[in-house]
Amino acid sequence: MPFQRNKRYLKDRTVEALGLLYAMHWPYRQPESARGVRRSALHDRLLAQGACFGELAGWERPNWYAPTPAEAHYEYSYGRQNWFDFSAEEHKAVREAVGLFDQSSFGKYLLEGADAEAVLNRICANNVSVPVGKIVYTQWLNPRGGIEADLTITRISETSFLIITAAATQIRDLAWLRRNIPEGVRAVAVDVTSGYAVLGVMGPKSRDVLSRLTDADLSNQAFPFATSQLIDLGYAQVRANRITYVGELGWELYVPTEFVQGVFDVVREEGASAGMRLAGYHAMNSLRMEKGYRHWGHDITDEDTPIEAGLGFAVAWSKSDFIGREAVQRQKDHGVKRRLVQLALNDADKLIYHNEPIWRDGELVGRTTSGMFGHTIGKPLGMGYVENHGQIVDAAFVNSGHYEVEVAGERVTAQVSLRPFYDPTSKRVKDIGDEATPVLAAAQ
Repeated sequence: MPFQRNKRYLKDRTVEALGLLYAMHWPYRQPESARGVRRSALHDRLLAQGACFGELAGWERPNWYAPTPAEAHYEYSYGRQNWFDFSAEEHKAVREAVGLFDQSSFGKYLLEGADAEAVLNRICANNVSVPVGKIVYTQWLNPRGGIEADLTITRISETSFLIITAAATQIRDLAWLRRNIPEGVRAVAVDVTSGYAVLGVMGPKSRDVLSRLTDADLSNQAFPFATSQLIDLGYAQVRANRITYVGELGWELYVPTEFVQGVFDVVREEGASAGMRLAGYHAMNSLRMEKGYRHWGHDITDEDTPIEAGLGFAVAWSKSDFIGREAVQRQKDHGVKRRLVQLALNDADKLIYHNEPIWRDGELVGRTTSGMFGHTIGKPLGMGYVENHGQIVDAAFVNSGHYEVEVAGERVTAQVSLRPFYDPTSKRVKDIGDEATPVLAAAQ
């Protein structure tokens, strides 16, 4: 980020980083220096509600909520930390009622111009030639088929697209986008991150809460999954995107920054009767792990392809040309030698963090890429790539082995799946049926 070239920031953060070189590398440890650099417009409201903030790309983001502001601090350990039970309650609220997330740190760009669609179809693995109001989940690939970015794109007019990506990759992804706009093409990319705050209203009661605040029809028929509309909400006009990173019915509300405090207040007031809880990024992580949603930088990187990562459904194979197409087509035709799987430990007292060895039938076959406790499933969950001595890894290989994950030197038996452990058919996300019961799905 540009601010990270600031001499005062560099001095403060570098001194801390050097001092931590030989210190204990606690899970979830947060920097202590150069804090408060970027704050959402809701920061003080969240602080008063007991938010314990973490830092990412300078953003102060609520990782979890304590009962009182005085209790909002980390007590680090390699076991269950002091926020574990609080985050579990946030997780439960999203699964059973409704949770409210401040997701203002999202990176947000507008790509506008007569050639915007053509530019994006060259960059995106998926097809953005969609009707106005449609949301497309896609990856941006390099020529090797590696995933350079993992994002959503909303068509907001015939010549304009809203691109949403992670806070950590705001600068990186914008650079990739601009680098791949050919000279002379009628398309301009603008970073609008600071212009919009984002509220995530997620859970089975989210429609009930929001419907009391808007005249817009939020029914499945009028507002299906993966679509976007401008709606009046409270006193503001907001862009409501029906999309989720937690695996439940819900909307991301893109609110002009100067309006978000008012919108937040009315949503909180209306949500109280529905059991709404403020929820942080630790709960979001445990929710997305249950649903098998990938995280760029951990589960997927520029060295992993959509086929290896199980994201082939987001590739528009009918498109004749996009960056990386030849590489992923070869993998589709001939198979892959590594595959991302979901893991669930059979010992609920253990925890997965990252980089734990994965054993299959007594042989080391991979390492975890991310981990979190799945409170709905009731098991520690992880993701990781498995290999087969340079041979093809298919569903039969994944299904047939006996798996263990090595946690602190101890091998713990695990269930492995290519499908999400929670709502594997996405009935709850699409609101087409009730699948509230956790499913330890068989690999497919």
